[in-house]
Amino acid sequence: MPPPEPERLSKRMSALGLASRREADEWIERGWVLVDGKPAILGLKVLPHQKITIDQKATSQQARRVTVILNKPVGYVSGQAEDGYQPASVLVVPENQWRNAGSKNAPVRRQELLGLAPAGRLDIDSTGLLVLTQDGRVAKQLIGEDSPVEKEYLVRVRYTKPGRLPASEMNRLQHGLNLDGKALKPAKVTWQNDDQLRFILREGKKRQIRRMCELVGLQVLGLKRVRIGQVMLGELPQGKWRFLGPSERFA
Repeated sequence: MPPPEPERLSKRMSALGLASRREADEWIERGWVLVDGKPAILGLKVLPHQKITIDQKATSQQARRVTVILNKPVGYVSGQAEDGYQPASVLVVPENQWRNAGSKNAPVRRQELLGLAPAGRLDIDSTGLLVLTQDGRVAKQLIGEDSPVEKEYLVRVRYTKPGRLPASEMNRLQHGLNLDGKALKPAKVTWQNDDQLRFILREGKKRQIRRMCELVGLQVLGLKRVRIGQVMLGELPQGKWRFLGPSERFA
C-alpha cells in the first residue's frame, strides 16, 4: 500500500476531536501544541504516527467554553440578522436563563455568553431546540451533511387533497424524495395523531421538512424541534435558555 499522505496539523487535530481547525491554529500560534516534543508552526503537516501534545493552558481555555440550549420562538433567525429580523442569540442574556433543579444555578455574567454561534439552523417560522456554542468541537459534531446526529421534530400538518395522506406518499417521505437534485437520506416519519407527524432526520437541508411535505401534498402549520442527538428540549420554556449539562452528550 502507498504510504499515508501528510496532512495539515490543524486538520489532523480536528479529525482527532482535539479542537476545531480555527481553535487549533490559535493554539499553534500561542505555542500550545507540540509535535513529537517540538513546538509546532502554522501550516505544519504531520503523519498519522506523529505524537501531538496539547499544553494544559489550551485544555483549560477549552473547558471554559460554554454551550447553551435555547427554545427558539417564531420570528427569530438562527444566524445573522436578516430582513429586519433579529438573531436568536439576542435571547441568550442573563435575564432569560432558565434555572431549575437540574441546571446550573449560579448567576451568569454577560461576558460568559460572548461569542456564542448557532450549531445548525432552525428557520424563522419554526420553534424549539437551537444549540449555540463557543466550542468548535460541538459545532463540528452537529453541522454538515455527514453529521451522524439525529434531529427530531414534531410537525403539525394539513393534507391539501381530499381524504388522508396515502400510504404510498408516507413511504416517499421516509425514503424516496429528492431535493436540489440529490436523493435524501432515509427519514423516520410516523403519525403522532390525526394532524401531527414526528420526523427524525440525519441531515439538515434548508427548510427540508417543509419542502418534503410540499412534495407529498402536505402543508406545514407548525414545526418544533424537540431533540438533537441525546439532548432533549424537555420543559425548557419558549424564549428561555439553559447551559448544556455536564453529563449531556449529543452523540
